[in-house]
Amino acid sequence: MYIVIAILAFGILIAIHELGHFLAAKACKVKVNEFSIGMGPAIWKKQGKETLYALRCLPIGGYCAMEGEDEDTGDERAFTRQPAWKRAIILVAGASMNFIMGYLIVAILYSGSAYFVGSTIVETIDGFKYAENGIQPGDRVYSIDGHRIYYKEDFSTYMSRSDGTVDMVVVRDGEKITLKDYAIAPDYYTDDQGNEVYMYGLTFNIIDANLWEKLKYSTYTSYNFIRIVWMGLTDLVTGNAGLNEMAGVVGIVSTINQVGEASATASLALMNIFYLVAFIAVNLAVVNLLPIPALDGGRVFFLLINVIIEKVFRKKVNPKYEGYIHAAGMVALLGLMAVLVVNDVLRIAR
Repeated sequence: MYIVIAILAFGILIAIHELGHFLAAKACKVKVNEFSIGMGPAIWKKQGKETLYALRCLPIGGYCAMEGEDEDTGDERAFTRQPAWKRAIILVAGASMNFIMGYLIVAILYSGSAYFVGSTIVETIDGFKYAENGIQPGDRVYSIDGHRIYYKEDFSTYMSRSDGTVDMVVVRDGEKITLKDYAIAPDYYTDDQGNEVYMYGLTFNIIDANLWEKLKYSTYTSYNFIRIVWMGLTDLVTGNAGLNEMAGVVGIVSTINQVGEASATASLALMNIFYLVAFIAVNLAVVNLLPIPALDGGRVFFLLINVIIEKVFRKKVNPKYEGYIHAAGMVALLGLMAVLVVNDVLRIAR
């Protein structure tokens, strides 16, 4: 069941993405030849005034086929004939819809929350080993290694990436204090129930979850999704992570299935799965806006380049050349996806 949910979730995420392009294109009076939900043979079609609407048998995506996407067809309503600002809006609309969807899922998941855990330290557990010249009760953790801290989850996230020594900024009595090269690490402490727990030895403040706090927490969570994706991309560029640590569609579906099976109840499984789906939605939004050929971000990048060339040289670039570059980029992306699928299958087999 969880595998089916995961596959459907992927299809919905891509369909929502294409719906963003479709709505923006219609709003900008661009001709849309076909809007399809799903891929493969059509199981339902309806010809509108100018757009063919289709529902296809494979729930793994969809597409919005606009007139003149990669070449000038001569139609005044073709995509390539539109002003740069209209084309930019249409290109960004898909990723925007993914981000909005991710945010709405998060907001719904947290709508029933009673409280959140903030970033202000209420107390340190008896035996706290890092109090000298360091954190004190009443401090609000402002940043760790330059990364802003909003809630306890942020503290845990960025401390987990450290080697035990961080540059921490805390707000104490209204003043920012920098704890340079502050050594702090989790250790074994005894909690109020007498249990030995592996933790940082800190207790953070509790925030009542009224409507405003729920919306704020949902916003920060969505923002943190972006930060986590960016950290992953940075690790790839710097070599701290390799292809073997990346997951493709098969790996993500497998992870969603594992999360569902590991949850104590079906309702908790759905909550955990939808949390993952929200993260994937924001992930798709961020990755799709990268300046890589074939992605929307790559198209926006070339759009800016074309605008500069037109301003400087008073000459338009033939759209077909950009189309060739995006086609090559698509081949490269499909190749990367194939490699990730193979890695996913091998990882599952092992």
